[in-house]
Amino acid sequence: MPVCWNALFELKSCTNEIILFFFNGESYLGKDCCRAIRTITYNCWPSMLSSVGFTAEEVDILRGYCGTPSPESAVEFNV
Repeated sequence: MPVCWNALFELKSCTNEIILFFFNGESYLGKDCCRAIRTITYNCWPSMLSSVGFTAEEVDILRGYCGTPSPESAVEFNV
């Protein structure tokens, strides 16, 4: 779970990038920002981005832009 919390903190630090991405037509998100988006949406809390104010459409756009996580970056959970 620490990976999820770290991704959430990283997401907070790239909020300005995301705002520029949507509102100013900026077509670039940094690799750390995309890594956080991928980690949160694919490995942690898929609805987390929606719960912090992004619409479902915006979440889909971010996921599409950042791509799918590589197999070596997958988070492994032991239950």
